[in-house]
Amino acid sequence: MIRLPIGLAALCLSASVLAAPPFDDKFRQLDELLPTPGAVRTASGAPGHAYWQQRADYQMRATLDENKRSLTGSGSITYHNNSPDTLKYLWLQLDENIYKPDSAARKTATLPSRDAWQARGGDGVKFDAMRNLFEGNNFEGGFNIRNVRDSGGRPLKYTINGTMMRIDLPQPLKSGAKVSFSLDWHYNINEQKILGGRSGYEKFDDKNDLFEIALWFPRMAAYYDVYGWQHKQFLGAGEFTLEFGDYDVQITVPSDHIVASTGELQNPGQVLTATQRERLRQARTAKKPVLIVTQAEAEAAEKGRATSTKTWHFKARNVRDFAFASSRKFIWDAQGIKSGPNEVMAMSYYPKEGNPLWERYSTHAIIHTIEQYSKYSFDYPYPTAISVNGPVGGMEYPMISFNGPRPVKDKKTGELTYSKRTKYGLIGVIIHEVGHNYFPMIVNSDERQWTWMDEGINSFVQSLAQEAWEEDWDEMRGHPRSIVPYMRTQNQVPIMTNSESLLQFGNNAYAKPAAALNVLRETILGRELFDFAFKEYAERWKFKRPTPADFFRTMEDASGTDLDWFWRGWFYTTDAVDVSVDGITEYTMSSKDPEVEKAWQRARKQEEPISVTDQRNKGMERRVDRFPELKDFYNEHDDFTVTNKDRNKFNETVAGLEDWEKNLLKEGKHFYLVDFSNKGGLVTPLIVELELKSGKKVIERIPAEVWRYSPKKVTKLFITDEPVVGLTQDPYWETADIDVSNNAWPAKPTPSRLELFKTNRDAGGNLMRDFNTKLAPPKAAGQKDEAPKAE
Repeated sequence: MIRLPIGLAALCLSASVLAAPPFDDKFRQLDELLPTPGAVRTASGAPGHAYWQQRADYQMRATLDENKRSLTGSGSITYHNNSPDTLKYLWLQLDENIYKPDSAARKTATLPSRDAWQARGGDGVKFDAMRNLFEGNNFEGGFNIRNVRDSGGRPLKYTINGTMMRIDLPQPLKSGAKVSFSLDWHYNINEQKILGGRSGYEKFDDKNDLFEIALWFPRMAAYYDVYGWQHKQFLGAGEFTLEFGDYDVQITVPSDHIVASTGELQNPGQVLTATQRERLRQARTAKKPVLIVTQAEAEAAEKGRATSTKTWHFKARNVRDFAFASSRKFIWDAQGIKSGPNEVMAMSYYPKEGNPLWERYSTHAIIHTIEQYSKYSFDYPYPTAISVNGPVGGMEYPMISFNGPRPVKDKKTGELTYSKRTKYGLIGVIIHEVGHNYFPMIVNSDERQWTWMDEGINSFVQSLAQEAWEEDWDEMRGHPRSIVPYMRTQNQVPIMTNSESLLQFGNNAYAKPAAALNVLRETILGRELFDFAFKEYAERWKFKRPTPADFFRTMEDASGTDLDWFWRGWFYTTDAVDVSVDGITEYTMSSKDPEVEKAWQRARKQEEPISVTDQRNKGMERRVDRFPELKDFYNEHDDFTVTNKDRNKFNETVAGLEDWEKNLLKEGKHFYLVDFSNKGGLVTPLIVELELKSGKKVIERIPAEVWRYSPKKVTKLFITDEPVVGLTQDPYWETADIDVSNNAWPAKPTPSRLELFKTNRDAGGNLMRDFNTKLAPPKAAGQKDEAPKAE
C-alpha cells in the first residue's frame, strides 16, 4: 500500500499515455470502408429522396405430379423498371439448377478432410455424405425451361448460365417503363432428406409423401443501386435477394391434399369442406388454436389415394417470394390474432408424426413471434403466418416457413417422447423462421451478399423472443458467453465476408452478429437507446433493401452515438475481447499529521516478515542486556518517533491548505490504480466490480473510449470509501471475454472436475424417455453383466 500525496492522483492517470506503445487508432472512422452516401442512401442511414427499387408481379399455375414427384409450371412476369437506368436484358434466378449434376455447387462440393474425420473420432467418410454425393450425381434435377415469349407470344432469346438466366429484350427497357413475358418450365422434385436443400419431398412408411415446394419458378434477380444485377451464382449457402411484387398463383394437387401457401386462399368453397370452412371462421376469434383438419381426419386420408385433382388459388400482395406445401397427411390448426390494426391467421400444418409436440407448441410459437418481433420493429403486415412440419429443418418464405423437429418413437414401447433439446429446438426454429418474415422478407437485405444481415439480425431478435417465452430457456445464440468458444479459435473470417466464403456458417453469420448486437444493447448503448434505433432501422427499411452501411449509419444516427469503433472491431476483424487485470496499487491519502503518518509507517514496518536469521536469534543474550548503561536516547526512540519539528511543519501545512483539500483529508478516501491490458485486440467497455471490506459490491461502467489513447494498456483510478478486497472485470460475462482467468484480483482458480468414471456419451438425451425407463435392480459388488440372450 502506498500513501498518495494530494495532487498525485491526476498525474497517475496520464502515466499510461506517456508510456503508450505505437499508436493504433481503434476509434478511427469507417469512411474508407463504407460507400459514399448520396441522394439514394443518405449519410444518416435512411433512404434518400432519390431512393428507388424494382418491382416484379407474377401470374402462375403449378401442377404437382405426386406419382412422378415433379412440378410443371407456367406463367407470366411483369417487370417494372423503376431505376434511372435503361436495361437491355433481364436476369432471373434458376436456383433449382443447383441439382443439375454439372452444377457448380455439385462440382465444388467437398467432403471433410481426413484431419476433420479424426478430430471427430472417426476414420472415414460418413455414409450420409457419400450417399448425398452419389444420389446428387444421379438425380436429374434442375429447370427444364421452354417457351420464353413476350406479351405478344413472340419467342425471346435467353441464355442460361448455371443458376442464372438472361433474357435479351428486343427493345431496351427505359426508366419508368415495364415489360411482360411468359415462361413454361418443368423440374423433378428432390428427396430432401437425401439431397438436402431448402425444399423437397419426404416419403413416409405409409406410402405417402409430404411436399415442401420453394424456389420452384424462375424468379427475377434483384437490380439495385449498390450492386447492379445481383447475379452471383447460387452455391447453396448464400440465399436470395428478390424484388417485391404481387402474386396470383393457382396450384393443382391431388384432391385429397391440403395445401399451405404464401398468400390468402381465394376459393375456399372449391377446395375446403363446409366443416373446414366453419372451423376456420371460428378460429379467427378463438382464444387458442382450433383444429381445421383433425388427426383422425388426416389419418383417414392417408389410407386412400385420390385419382382426381383440385386447384387451390392464392393471392399475395407486396411479397418478394412464394412457397407452398402439400400433403394428404396434414393436420391443420389455426388461430386468429391482431398485430396492430392487422388481422392475421396463425396456422400450423403437420403430419401425425409431429404430435404431440406440434399441436401443443407450433401455433403458439407463431403468435408469440409476431407479438415479440412487432414490439422491436413494426406490426406484422400480412394476413397469414404459417409453420409447416416437413423434411426441411428450418427455412423461411413470405408468410410460410418449413420446420423440422419431431418426437421420436421408442422402439420397444412405441411411446412418443421428445428430448428437451427437441422441444426447445422446435419452438426456437419456429420463432426464427417466422421471424424471418421481418428480416429479410420485409426488411429486404441482400442475402446472397451478406448472410449476417438477415440471419444475424434475426437470431438477435429471436433471442429476445425466447427470453420472453419462459425464464429458464437455456442460453442460445445471442448471449455473449455462447460465442466465446468460437472467438477463441483461429478458424474465423470477419462477419463482413461474402455468404459463400464463410468458414463456420452458423457461428459467423448467426451467433457472432447476434452476440455483437446483444453487447451493443446491454453494455454499450443501453436498452432504451438501442431499441429506439433498432426500431427506426426496421421502420426506415421495411419493404426496401438496406445494406450494411444503412444499418450501421441508422444505429448511430438514431442512438446519437459514434459506433464506428464497434462496427470495425466486431464486423470487420476477427479480434476478440480479452481484457486482463494486470496489477493493482492501493493508495490512501496522506494526512501529513506526523502522529498519524509515523504510526502508519510503523505498522507497515511491523507487517514485514521477520527474517529467518532474526527468528533463530530470538532470545539470545545481547551485550546491552548485560550492560544496561550502554542504552541511550536511540534505544528508546526509533525512526517513527514524532518530533516537535514534525508537529510544527504539520501546523504550517494545514494552515496553507484550501477548504477542498481539508475536506479530502477528513474523508479518508482509498485510491486504487488498476492496470488493464487489451490482449484480444477488440476494444470494449470496462465493467469493473469492486468488492469492499464490508462485503458491499459496486459496479463501475467505463465506456470503451477509455482505450482511445492507448488501445493495448490503460491504468484507471478508482476511489472508494473503504478498502477494496477484490476486483473483477466483466463479472457477468457480458462482453464475450475469451479468457476470464485473468479478469480478477486476487486471481481466482478455474473450477474443473477429475473424472473417475467413463464419459457418459448419452448425456443431454431424451429425459422424458429416460425418466420412465424401468428401474433396474442394483448389482452386487463385482457382479458382471450377463451375456445378451439370443432372440
